[in-house]
Amino acid sequence: MIHLNPEDQAYLTHLLKAARDPAPAGWQMWHLQGHPAPLGWLSPDRAASLSRRMPGPMPLVREGESWVWRAAHCTAELRSQTLQHIAQDLHHQQWLTGWRNEVHACWGSLEQPWPYASAECFQIERAAFRYFGLRSHAAHVHGITPSGHMWCGRRAMSKATDPGMLDNLAAGGLPAQETPRQCVLREIQEEAGLNASVENLRPSPREVVTERKVAEGWHSERLFVYTLALSDTDVPQNQDGEVSEFLRLTWPEVMLRLRAQHFTRDAACAIAISALQGDFQPQPKR
Repeated sequence: MIHLNPEDQAYLTHLLKAARDPAPAGWQMWHLQGHPAPLGWLSPDRAASLSRRMPGPMPLVREGESWVWRAAHCTAELRSQTLQHIAQDLHHQQWLTGWRNEVHACWGSLEQPWPYASAECFQIERAAFRYFGLRSHAAHVHGITPSGHMWCGRRAMSKATDPGMLDNLAAGGLPAQETPRQCVLREIQEEAGLNASVENLRPSPREVVTERKVAEGWHSERLFVYTLALSDTDVPQNQDGEVSEFLRLTWPEVMLRLRAQHFTRDAACAIAISALQGDFQPQPKR
């Protein structure tokens, strides 16, 4: 059983309160005209550069302290083509790095429960999300054994972000046309080599958003968090080269490594939200 003492609860609560940093001073918000939520945050130089690259029929213009993309009259497909072309040009000029050939959908920085009532604004290469300060989505899953151990993966040193740091059992960005549940089932197989059944997978009733300035720009991501019931004989084996090793940790060991900041910030927040809600009480594998 996983037991939270008052010190654990206080620290995990602090992690969640610190999950969202304020935007850096001088950075500017940008919006899709008529959309209920902002798209994200841009540094002044990137806002000006993006404005210069926008075509005449759908310009990005300054309005007060923000930027507005006047593309509400265009289809999501046309907006996607426009931004993808700009992203590819930036990549070829080596301004945008870490290209993945993986398209993700953007709904803006909505705070509504999933699934969103609003249609997606556009789709764009995953690597461009931080450059343009857009809200991305990811699914994280914890692996919990009947004895209360947690399986955690160490990110490979070849990873573009957070190499060598501890992560959840599996985690990954949410590609366009994929649901969070589909995403997490795929990641469990690719990263941990486990064929998870739906009845052993429990979604957390709460999601968490993490936001901070990073080298690539602005990181804003909504995390869908799941807990997978494992047997004591289940041993994860990485399949895609993205995990260098798996660790089977007791809860005190997890807390020790959290306090030492061995986990990625997003993985730490996923652990915190699940632990505080009691998601880690071991369940028999079906």
